Amino acid sequence: MSSYINSPVTNLLVTAVVALLVLVLPWADRKICTRHGLNLHGGVSANPRADLLLSLRQGLLVTGLALYLLVFFWLTFLSRSVMDGYAVHVAPLEDLKNAFETEHGFSDVISRLFTEGFSVFSNIRLVRPEDISQFYLNMVFFVPFGYLLPYTFRWFRERVRTRPVGVCFLISFFTENMQLMSQRGLYDLDDMISNTLGGLIGQLLYISFAYVVTHPDWKRDLRSTRYWRKRARNSVLYRSRGQIAANCTVLLASDREAVWDFYVRKLGYRPLRRTEEDGEEVLLLSLGQSLLRFRCGAGLSPLPEQALRIRAAGLPAIRARLQEAGIDNGEYEEDPYTGQRELRFTGPDNVQITITEVD
Repeated sequence: MSSYINSPVTNLLVTAVVALLVLVLPWADRKICTRHGLNLHGGVSANPRADLLLSLRQGLLVTGLALYLLVFFWLTFLSRSVMDGYAVHVAPLEDLKNAFETEHGFSDVISRLFTEGFSVFSNIRLVRPEDISQFYLNMVFFVPFGYLLPYTFRWFRERVRTRPVGVCFLISFFTENMQLMSQRGLYDLDDMISNTLGGLIGQLLYISFAYVVTHPDWKRDLRSTRYWRKRARNSVLYRSRGQIAANCTVLLASDREAVWDFYVRKLGYRPLRRTEEDGEEVLLLSLGQSLLRFRCGAGLSPLPEQALRIRAAGLPAIRARLQEAGIDNGEYEEDPYTGQRELRFTGPDNVQITITEVD
């Protein structure tokens, strides 16, 4: 950030704008979508023009994020003049340290903290408040990035604990290097630290506030997820769930308890829904990007031959856990089309299950 915008008024203004965004956006979004009969969670919407309106909503969110990026680009590049030389500052948190002054140094403060208690902090004096203000402004300015990225794009929501803050760090890293190469500003490691911290705060605000406001069933989903993770932690496929490729398979089942014991308790699939359709019990299970839809009690006897193919990484570990679970999987086989290793075993109702290794 440019030093000329570093002032208490600017900090208050930016804080107010960010707080308004965090508090108002999810509330207004949910209210407007509810009024117009739009489902934000992938379900069927009551409005016949839902696809158009949801596309318009997505376009407005993307436009808002793009405008914020333009403001950020103007503040970090266009508002600055070219410097005569390069300026690099790589000492981490040195500005925050220099903002305070002590009689014997900070190492002495830490050692005396255990003997004199919190009274030792009375010897610390603030001498450069502008350095703290600058760090705070850099941090707050990145909060909307960490907040809007998962709010706008599904890709960030799928890994909401890592992807938003990771991209915020990359944006900050790219910005600092562009400032260094263009000589429009100071290459400052403290800026990257404060920017990344701001992205992390925005990410946490999305998880703890925006998601809660826009998902009324969040408590039920959280309880279900926690229960599933506790029960599935030692199951066959739980540790490989992040590498399981996308697929959706519909299977017929004669015994719901057998399906539950094998796919949920042993393999680690997560139960999502249980419904009734045309007199049949339907179970929806998921693991990673894989979905299984079971139609229990289809009334067919015998059931037709069925197959389930799963693509996952870490086949040796999966094979070991299959053996621990008492599931006979035999030796590795080779996919005749890709040449990759496969494991084959049989599930309830004689379902032929094949796990193919991915790189």
